[in-house]
Amino acid sequence: MPDLGLDVLFKGKNMLRLLGGLWVAVKISLISVAISIPLGILLGIIMTSKNPIIKAVTRVYLEFIRIMPQLVLLFIVFFGSTSALGINISGELASVIVFTVWGTAEMGDLVRGALISIPKHQYESSAALALTPAKTYIYVIIPQTVRRLIPLSINLITRMIKTTSLILMIGVVEVLKVAQQIIEANRMSSPNAAFGVYLTVLLLYFIICWPISMLAKRLEKKWG
Repeated sequence: MPDLGLDVLFKGKNMLRLLGGLWVAVKISLISVAISIPLGILLGIIMTSKNPIIKAVTRVYLEFIRIMPQLVLLFIVFFGSTSALGINISGELASVIVFTVWGTAEMGDLVRGALISIPKHQYESSAALALTPAKTYIYVIIPQTVRRLIPLSINLITRMIKTTSLILMIGVVEVLKVAQQIIEANRMSSPNAAFGVYLTVLLLYFIICWPISMLAKRLEKKWG
């Protein structure tokens, strides 16, 4: 029977350490999403403005965040803020800042798309009922938009959880960083540890992300 290197997971508290690292990744993702959703909704509403200056500014922001790799943004915030601004921030805080900026841009674009997909006659019917623009948004537009956004927002959570694998590059001890530490500590006694440990990390990500993805698909199908 081939040695898959799974034995190292049962040494000491290695498995608990992996789960702790996974929680760090999930925690950063959840905090970032919780902040990104309200900011993204606000940005999405602003992006539907007909003001050409506002549209240009928000478009530049969106395209810049989409084009710039998240790893580069992490380096800019974590290392750049220290050297250029003299501000010392933790790796976790830098991660939350970067993922919030990224999530706000993504959420804003989703909100913009959902808002412009609302049929025009919904606005016209609301005006015919003498509803003010504010009441039209609150009672007519936003409820329909939220139904369309919830599945997409849930998918954003899974994308963030998977992308948190990059934060090990700025020293955050998340699940991949813990995996590397376990492999290095057992390199001599278990040379195949890399396969077993990384396979376990893959399964942990799957266990976390798969139910979230299925929930998004179910809601999308239900409310489609």
